[in-house]
Amino acid sequence: MSRSVKKTVTDLDLHDQMIALGDAAKAAQKILQRSSHAVRQNALKAAAAAIREAEADLLEANAADVAQAREMGKDDAFIDRLALDEGRIEGMAAGLDAIAERPDPLGAIDQSWDRADGMHFDRVRVPLGVVAVIFESRPNVAADAAALCLKSGNATILRGGSESRRSVERILQAVRHGLEKAGLPAEVVNIVPTQDRAAVGELFRMTEHIDLLIPRGGRSLVARVQEESRVPVLGHLMGVNHSYIHASADPKMAQEVVVNAKMRRTGVCGATETMLIDRAIASEMLPGLVHALSAAGCRVRGDETAKSICPEIEAANESDWDQEWLDAVIGVHVVDGVDEALQHIDQHGTGHTECILASDQEVADRFLRDVDAAIVMHNASTQFADGGEFGFGAEIGIATGRLHARGPVGAEHLTSYHYHVRGTGHIRP
Repeated sequence: MSRSVKKTVTDLDLHDQMIALGDAAKAAQKILQRSSHAVRQNALKAAAAAIREAEADLLEANAADVAQAREMGKDDAFIDRLALDEGRIEGMAAGLDAIAERPDPLGAIDQSWDRADGMHFDRVRVPLGVVAVIFESRPNVAADAAALCLKSGNATILRGGSESRRSVERILQAVRHGLEKAGLPAEVVNIVPTQDRAAVGELFRMTEHIDLLIPRGGRSLVARVQEESRVPVLGHLMGVNHSYIHASADPKMAQEVVVNAKMRRTGVCGATETMLIDRAIASEMLPGLVHALSAAGCRVRGDETAKSICPEIEAANESDWDQEWLDAVIGVHVVDGVDEALQHIDQHGTGHTECILASDQEVADRFLRDVDAAIVMHNASTQFADGGEFGFGAEIGIATGRLHARGPVGAEHLTSYHYHVRGTGHIRP
């Protein structure tokens, strides 16, 4: 008499694998939702400790990913997004510790009011459920997404790019260690068990298992998710960001901020890609700005006016204004004041992060009010477009849409709400 053999997830076909993954995530999320804040804090702290303890193994896994990416001909900007070192690993762990110390978003009362008849209303924060994240090269996204979802009571399903597979798997081992140490099911955090591209299509259709889908990557990935997904999508569009130097800007401050905004890390979505400068100060300030950027290793591409002032720069073309370079390249466009700067941003910006450098507070306030972007800076580098810098511990992305969440998405933004209504035998006439 033959015995039946219990199938593992990897024995199933792709569709059934994904359904089993979704079932496991939903079941684990129900347990997580009922957990105390202290339990979730302990899980995050244990995960942070496990990441630190696994530093050598993680560096080894990441080195293999980087070597593979170089063999595939990936450029330096891609490698920078993929690569980990001791500082970036410590940054991941510190981010988990910071998330652990944030207030509990669950059960928070947003609004509270009473009716004249004594009925009481509370609007109370609750988890979204299961959050799926599709991302490309940056392995730290796995740690940030898993930690923020854990903090907010959500289970996660993660699908990273093949280039970061080894690094992501090692990071998630550490996070799962933290979950198990805190007495939570490992299935709170899940990774799609295959690099088959068809698995992404399966995620798009898992409306009974996934409550929110977040794409982290380039324009083509985000566009595909937004066009094909039946699951609600929180969009993270690329960052075609501008630093606008108004005629009232302090020259030294403007130069320092623009060089940092472009060159601190060129491969992040918060990097400035286009510098706008008022015509009234272009002849005076632009040569120094170009020199400082060039000295930092940046190629400068300018419009006709910019090139007439600084002949050594490259000539820009119209398509440059829509480029997310993610590299040591910046476009320079000369404008006639704040109106033209806002018009250029409206036409070419992606709603991510915009900056004005100005001493004129009235002009700065107008820019802050009128520019259409998730984050608007005044006299500060666009590189601050980061959830950690906002005090969120980390972010799951920079949301560039207008619904549900906008800007850096932290744990509190991964919640919804329901209403508690308390009566004393009230009936409706």
